[in-house]
Amino acid sequence: MQIIAKCPECFKAWMLDSNLADRRIRCRKSGRLFKVPKPDEVPKASEVIKRARGTIYVDEEGKTYG
Repeated sequence: MQIIAKCPECFKAWMLDSNLADRRIRCRKSGRLFKVPKPDEVPKASEVIKRARGTIYVDEEGKTYG
């Protein structure tokens, strides 16, 4: 499964492997370091991820799309 993470500085969306959840990554465009949340940090996201068969987007506020 893949997760789409959006840089909070430049708003560039990145397709990431789910193994990067709960890690800090550096945006390749802006250079800003930001955290990709764990699915269990965002209850609604974890429900969607469990049912999903595709891409999930979780924004900085914990809202899920996908």
